[in-house]
Amino acid sequence: MEIEVVDNITRDTFLNEVYPRRTPAILRGFDLGPCMQKWDVPYLQDQGKHCHVKIHVSQQTQMDFINKNFVYRSLPFDEFVKRASQEEHEDFFISNSEKYYLRALGDDPRKDVADISVQFPELAADIIMPPFFDEEQFFSSVFRIGSKGMQLWTHYDVMDNILLQIVGSKKVVLFAPSDADFLYMNGDKSEILDIDSPDLERFPLFSGATPYRGYLYPGDMLFIPALWFHNMTYEDFGVAVNVFWRHLDPSLYDSKDPYGNRDPVPAQRAAQIMDRAMKALEELPEDYRDFYARGLCHKIRNRLYKKV
Repeated sequence: MEIEVVDNITRDTFLNEVYPRRTPAILRGFDLGPCMQKWDVPYLQDQGKHCHVKIHVSQQTQMDFINKNFVYRSLPFDEFVKRASQEEHEDFFISNSEKYYLRALGDDPRKDVADISVQFPELAADIIMPPFFDEEQFFSSVFRIGSKGMQLWTHYDVMDNILLQIVGSKKVVLFAPSDADFLYMNGDKSEILDIDSPDLERFPLFSGATPYRGYLYPGDMLFIPALWFHNMTYEDFGVAVNVFWRHLDPSLYDSKDPYGNRDPVPAQRAAQIMDRAMKALEELPEDYRDFYARGLCHKIRNRLYKKV
């Protein structure tokens, strides 16, 4: 299925037509500002040269956040940009064809959220942020840079967000929250790395998932509703900014979560209760465990699942 494309996007169009549908959309026609002309490699290097960044480095193009097929390293920002923009490197950590990925962090990652206007103020000044949400709902703006060919793992976020594609193009694949049963989830991440040629002997249920596919080009924005699974492939050296905002009551979010990726507080409580329930059922013989576990699943489905 193709991701919907909306041209000549405005705040009114987004809020009245796109947002209520709760499905992803590629948004075009909004002026993202001087970044679209300025952000070449030399300019990025010059504007961020005084800071160091913590980055992912991998020999593989498909990054695996479950089994960690990458290492964390630190580099001066200008050196990182140089390497990330190259396909072969004179200086490297693992191999001369290694791939790089930056997901910018807060100044103190344990408590500060990512905000490009704080960590990279000169670059932030080049961006016109889309006025699609109220200022008090803003949570974070995450600066992202990746090497050509890098594919990020399939995962979901608990907040609505818009991805501003500024440099390079991306292939994007999304799955609806209702496809969770088919994606072999491990926490908030899918165990299936190769979604284009999956191992259906190992992941047979994946054939039941419906991918939403599209391409982002410089100046495009992608609306990703909360809980929609997404997978990104850098077709070129790429630079983007994610803007996340709280669309639920603030009390439902974990106040100690600077990344904004922990499940809502009620969902965390429910998971803890379920862990206790499973531990209690383990006291029974196998046939009893099976019987009562099925009964619990039946109750949950009848009371909480959408009727389709």
